[in-house]
Amino acid sequence: MNMKSKSDSYAAAGVDITAGYKAVELMKKHIARTMVNGKADDIGGFGGLFPLDLEGYKKPILVSGTDGVGTKLKLAFLMDKHDTVGIDCVAMSVNDVLCCGAKPLFFLDYIACGKNYPEKIADIVAGIAEGCVQSGCELIGGETAEMPGFYPIDEYDLAGFAVGIVDRDKVIDKTSMKAGDVMIALPSSGVHSNGFSLVRKVFDVENCDLKAPVAELGGKSLGETLLTPTRIYVKPMVKLFDEVKVKGVSHITGGGFYENMPRSIPDGLGVKIKLSDVKVLPIFKLLQKVGGIDDHDMFNTFNMGVGMSVVVAKEDAERAVEILRAAGEDAYVIGEIIESEDKVTLI
Repeated sequence: MNMKSKSDSYAAAGVDITAGYKAVELMKKHIARTMVNGKADDIGGFGGLFPLDLEGYKKPILVSGTDGVGTKLKLAFLMDKHDTVGIDCVAMSVNDVLCCGAKPLFFLDYIACGKNYPEKIADIVAGIAEGCVQSGCELIGGETAEMPGFYPIDEYDLAGFAVGIVDRDKVIDKTSMKAGDVMIALPSSGVHSNGFSLVRKVFDVENCDLKAPVAELGGKSLGETLLTPTRIYVKPMVKLFDEVKVKGVSHITGGGFYENMPRSIPDGLGVKIKLSDVKVLPIFKLLQKVGGIDDHDMFNTFNMGVGMSVVVAKEDAERAVEILRAAGEDAYVIGEIIESEDKVTLI
């Protein structure tokens, strides 16, 4: 730590430079967990370096994705639990990168806060590092911005971006899809990181007991259930890409089935799904009951228990499910591709 780098005037304005230095020191041990090619000691420089190994790639393409955690952060503030939202931050970007058939390589984060509490920042970065470990990518840099007067002193925002790589010939091509192909569901871990403005309104989270056990949630508390981090699908999906021709992938985020599944389906085709085949998680049943929300709005807002959908040829479906299950995903067939102008048909 550079003790000469201290400004009493800046501190009087609400920005503690030395707290930033302490936060960096505390986060290094977490960042080190993600390192394969780099060194955590390099954190604090002006740019993140990543040596690119192109062996085995004929025409490599870099793929990038960026996102934030959204108002799910309000639950972290209310629960005073900050070590899981970083997983959400990583998941939202790396799962998007997967939809092109790419393998994530590295991640950078951005944390903006009203006041830099080094231990809290380190907890956030611990979650980011865990997300990177789960997705096999390196956390090579980031930024923490202390912004007094812009954010409340106990609040922060969190965003980031991932970069992945795929060979041009292996970029997922949805135009190869045809009627009779099969859609496979990869279960979500919960609400993930979307729809929390509605979640917070329905449960009135600022005024309810978030830590009380809830029977409909198997005895878990509402706060614990809602803060369950977004599932990261990188490792099982990379295995699937290596062994089966995948024709379409959708990361089911904000907009639910109706907005996300169509992005992986070409014009003239749609997916037909039986509502009874969807393994809806208890949190969504409770949310629908308490909020009096109809089926259409639920499936147009939330993932409903399906975090990612994958389309393969019918003859490859059984093998694809086997690969995903062997990799730890309770994958199952959820629908069929049909000729239709409606992208998603729920029956």
